[in-house]
Amino acid sequence: MRKKVFFRLVSLVACVLMAMPVLGQNESVVTTAGNAYVTAGRAFINERRSGIVRWRDSEVVISYYFRAQKAGTMNIALQAKGNSKIEVSLLGKKKKVNLNSHELARVEVGEFKVKAPGYIRMDVRGLKINQGQEYGTIASVIVGGEVAPVVSVSPDFSTHFGRRGPSVHLGYRLPREKVEWFYNEVIVPEEGDIPSSYYMACGFGEGYFGMQNNSPQPRRVLFSVWSPYKTDNAAEIPDSLRVIMLKKGEGVRVQDFGNEGSGGQSFMHYDWKAGERCRFLMGVKPDGEGNTIYTAYFYDNHKNKWALVASFRRPQTSTWYTGAHSFLENFSPVMGHINRKAYYTNQWARTADGRWIPITRARFTCDTTGYEQMRLDYTGGSEGDKFYLSMGGFFDDYTKSGTSFDRTGNTTEAPDIDFSTLE
Repeated sequence: MRKKVFFRLVSLVACVLMAMPVLGQNESVVTTAGNAYVTAGRAFINERRSGIVRWRDSEVVISYYFRAQKAGTMNIALQAKGNSKIEVSLLGKKKKVNLNSHELARVEVGEFKVKAPGYIRMDVRGLKINQGQEYGTIASVIVGGEVAPVVSVSPDFSTHFGRRGPSVHLGYRLPREKVEWFYNEVIVPEEGDIPSSYYMACGFGEGYFGMQNNSPQPRRVLFSVWSPYKTDNAAEIPDSLRVIMLKKGEGVRVQDFGNEGSGGQSFMHYDWKAGERCRFLMGVKPDGEGNTIYTAYFYDNHKNKWALVASFRRPQTSTWYTGAHSFLENFSPVMGHINRKAYYTNQWARTADGRWIPITRARFTCDTTGYEQMRLDYTGGSEGDKFYLSMGGFFDDYTKSGTSFDRTGNTTEAPDIDFSTLE
């Protein structure tokens, strides 16, 4: 068994090394695995072994994205193989290119003029297959000239997270008092409502609560609490450290989760709409016996009432609400070229003694994909009474991670919630 694993690893490393071009002075490599998307037709980008799979249809468009940090001349070449004629389009110019090799080889495309810094989209389309049943494959794009080096997902970074794009966050400043409840509202504009998106509203130190566009209908409201036992495999958690469900709402599914830490997870199907105000209420309270109770409510706009999602008990934990935050992420590596946006507004904290306090400041941050500058298509800030987050889509302007923002608007009318009537 170990020999099989070893030889598989050797084979994978060999394929990656074969796909890497020999670079000249001041050239950058833009890998297909980390930086290309199928934007028309049906084909497949292989994330592990660089290249395009099942490239047979002339309707297929493979789009590469990379960012020039300055204006100037730009030379483009491909590390490719095949026996075909293809078309390369960028910056308003089209070049016909012949592939004439059964092994990966450097193929020159031409010189282009970059007028201003920013992201560049390069489209590749097949024109004619001369031999075989496919156009071939492209392992990478080689960018040289005055604009090099360019920003792209590097070969030694995770292609999975690089293709998903940078996740973006808002960290809220809670009052110093003991906080039991955090209230937040999320509005997803029509243009920001994209499949494979998680619009997380009420994050806390031990989990998160928000809504997903994981399919046109039904959509999900998702609430999760991590176990204090550190593992990505829920089956490994000892019984004494398991997150226990105390109650759940009607139609809510509860299960274990893993692969990003592990613990207890709940979700309800709810057909939320773009443009509507979605309301979240998240409670965190120690039970006095060395555990903490986490309870999530979502406001049902169809029935005009608060709906219980679930309540969990986390063992060996004694805390009030800490680490209030929101985030926006794409969880599909084939959808990272599409922009997402969400507004977060009317944040309030309710103290343990029942006082509502408005939250008007948030700190913007991004994840490792943005922090290490693999991708710079991320931003956040405030627009009047709302904070906002936006990521993906390879836009040019980005916000420095660590920047703080203030919202205006409602700071006097606390949420009108009768806690005695909550399920």
